[in-house]
Amino acid sequence: MSGNVRRSLGFWRCWGLVVGGTIGSAVFMMPAVMAPYGGLGLLSLLCATLGAVFVALMFGTLARRVTTTGGMYAYTRAGVGDFAAFLVAWSGWISLWVSCAALAIGFVAYLGVVVPAIGSHPVLGALSGLVLIWILVGINIAGVRESSIVSLVTTILKLTPLALVALIGLWFIEADNLPVMHPGEGSALVVFASLFTLSFWNFTGIETATVPAEDTVDPARTIPKASLVGTLTVGAVYLLVSLVTMGVIPSAALTVSSSPLADVGTRLFGAVGGSIVVAGALVSTAGTLNVSILEGGQIAMAAGRDRLFPPVFSRLSGRHTPWLSYVLMGVLASLLLIFNFSRGLVAAYTFIVLIATLTLIIPYAFSAIASLILQRRDPAASRTQRWREAIVAVAAFGVCIWVVAASGMETVYWVLLLLTLGLPVYALVRWTAIRLSRA
Repeated sequence: MSGNVRRSLGFWRCWGLVVGGTIGSAVFMMPAVMAPYGGLGLLSLLCATLGAVFVALMFGTLARRVTTTGGMYAYTRAGVGDFAAFLVAWSGWISLWVSCAALAIGFVAYLGVVVPAIGSHPVLGALSGLVLIWILVGINIAGVRESSIVSLVTTILKLTPLALVALIGLWFIEADNLPVMHPGEGSALVVFASLFTLSFWNFTGIETATVPAEDTVDPARTIPKASLVGTLTVGAVYLLVSLVTMGVIPSAALTVSSSPLADVGTRLFGAVGGSIVVAGALVSTAGTLNVSILEGGQIAMAAGRDRLFPPVFSRLSGRHTPWLSYVLMGVLASLLLIFNFSRGLVAAYTFIVLIATLTLIIPYAFSAIASLILQRRDPAASRTQRWREAIVAVAAFGVCIWVVAASGMETVYWVLLLLTLGLPVYALVRWTAIRLSRA
């Protein structure tokens, strides 16, 4: 077992990992990103919610058959083999430390509302993001139990202001503020396809509960239930919050806002409301960053334990955590944060989000293929069950293809480059394993 000897993750902590690992900076930043695209933004979010439900159902099926730590990596290794599992671990690991940088940027954007100097001074902003990253690295080194408690607490705290904005804000929506379906130029279909990729970023993280399976109570039952309920919770929150934000704030003001939900809170409840939303955004972003570090470290540990990553990734501390894996994630996220901060908050956030989304979609696609293969190997599966699981897996794979196709050439270029850089790592690890086996 990767974490404590006693399994410490029940349904609510797993639900907290899903919701806490998914609802982060996106819900607080995305309305400003989507504003120029009008109603197409809301439509793409609705379709992304449906796609995420299929992905969550697919992970639930896999979690019932494979109950070892590693999530998408473990599923792919069981169904497709070592090389595919390495690509999944490598791609997922990249996505997670890239996500850490994006989340740190989102944190800084809302911290700048409280401390204006941080928002206007790139150096102070970057330092603030770095401090957050390394505090959470330390919490994860302390243990899975500690990390899951932080996740559950921050999830509850983040949902409180979001629920206030979403439910009370419905009464303050002005019809004149609601955007037209396609305010821009060009083909609405092309714009919608591109927006789907950005919208699906909101749901990256729904796989989080699958990763620490060996620390989960009755993982074959707990993980599928937590994954589906958590995904539905996330979808409902995103749709309501986005609708309220677009209905309360005029599109022109929303487009240039660096903290749109804080603006909504101020309009609804005055300065106190804005402060509550800002506090919620800071807690939310920190909680999701915490889960990203946990997931990335656990995936790399599982691959290192199976000799598909360098063995240092599986080196455990006295508290049974892959401390070196967490430290390396912190280093890489810190470097990416520093290099991209000069782009500006929104531009840097959007660019990093696209890379993080696409690198995580690749493990999703491999997991869908693994689901198809594993259900064919299961002698206990009925014909009806196999057809049902096949439909879910094919739908999830279709979502992945859509996201890849709409990601844009620049994003695909960088992701392909990052994946290719992993091939020498795989060759080195396998070469070392062969040499040791012959010694």
